[in-house]
Amino acid sequence: MASNLEQIANWIRRRDLQSVYEAGAGHVGGEMSVIDILTALYFRILSVNPEQPQDPDRDRLVLSKGHTANALYVVLAKRGFIPQDEISTFLKPMSRLNGHPNRTKVPGIETNTGPLGHGLPVAVGMAKAAKLDKAAWRTFVITGDGEMQEGSNWEAIMAAAQFGLDNLTLIIDHNRLQQGARLLDTNNLAPFAPKLEAFGWAVEEIDGHDMDAICAALSSETVVKGKPKCVVAHTNKGQGISFMSDNVAWHHKVPDSVQYEQAMKELEGTAS
Repeated sequence: MASNLEQIANWIRRRDLQSVYEAGAGHVGGEMSVIDILTALYFRILSVNPEQPQDPDRDRLVLSKGHTANALYVVLAKRGFIPQDEISTFLKPMSRLNGHPNRTKVPGIETNTGPLGHGLPVAVGMAKAAKLDKAAWRTFVITGDGEMQEGSNWEAIMAAAQFGLDNLTLIIDHNRLQQGARLLDTNNLAPFAPKLEAFGWAVEEIDGHDMDAICAALSSETVVKGKPKCVVAHTNKGQGISFMSDNVAWHHKVPDSVQYEQAMKELEGTAS
């Protein structure tokens, strides 16, 4: 049920906000925009097992926008990959919960990310490997919309179409903002759909905060044989928090005590 996923996403938002506030650092705006997508993936779509994080038949997720690692940590904790109380160690000395994901330290993370434009090429390699092995597992990758300015992504997009990687799904977290500016004012690649379609991809545009829409778009039933899929998820940076929503300042700003209390109160009254 979508309502259950929305409740989980709300818990994840509040725990994410708390840990960023306590750590005094993070990327809370972009984390709020991607949490609904991560929740749908880990609690409805992905075939993964926290008891066997290296199961060779598992689905893979690459969080290419690695600066939102804390959202992924909270999701992994909620899903059972790591202890929930470990979230309180985020960014602390000797913690394995670094500012960007590290696959050698945290169960459930498939590849190290952070330098933008790397995740999609890695995911293309994963999907190609599955094809070579005639394996059934799927690969998902989440990028930011600003990240799509990286040329390496478009080389990967060409390769994925050439190889017919219908086991690959790219999700663009299209929150219209990047560090320091709006996409519109930097290198505006929107609209994304016609560009991906021109490269031979199947493309679907959705509300990235609508759980039913997210789950439907990521379902294996929507795979187009012989074509990789791109889901353009229209989202809001700072989703769920009034003063953060669609506000470029909250790329990596940390709330003060008054803002934190207000944000937590607002999230208490939301469904997702």
